[in-house]
Amino acid sequence: QLQLVESGGGLVQPGGSLRLSCAASGFTLNYYAIGWFRQAPGKEREEISCISSRGGTILYADSVAGRFTISRDNAKSTVYLQMNSLKPEDTGIYSCAVAQNEFCAGSYRDWGQGTQVTVSS
Repeated sequence: QLQLVESGGGLVQPGGSLRLSCAASGFTLNYYAIGWFRQAPGKEREEISCISSRGGTILYADSVAGRFTISRDNAKSTVYLQMNSLKPEDTGIYSCAVAQNEFCAGSYRDWGQGTQVTVSS
C-alpha cells in the first residue's frame, strides 16, 4: 500500500530554518517525481517544489525560490525540503505527493497527510 509520511514541521521564528522529510513506502520511489505542496490558512493548496525521479529536474514556485531546497535520497526512499529564511507567510500545512511518472508535469496521484509549519515570533 502506497504511503507518504511527512515530518519535521513545527514552530519557528521568522528567519529560521526547518527541514521537512517525506518518507515513502509501498512503491519504488526511484521511478517517480515527488512534489511538495503548501496550504496556507484560508487559501488553496499550492505546489511549491518538485523533483524528478533522478533529480535532474527541480522546480520551485517564485514564492520559495532561493530560500527552499528540495532533494531526494532514493536509497532511503525519502525526499527532503530544506526551508531557510522562513517568513510568516510560509505558515501552512506542508504535504508531499507522488507524481504520475518520473517527470515534474504537475500531475499527482497520492498525497501524504501533511505536517504543520508555523512561522511566528
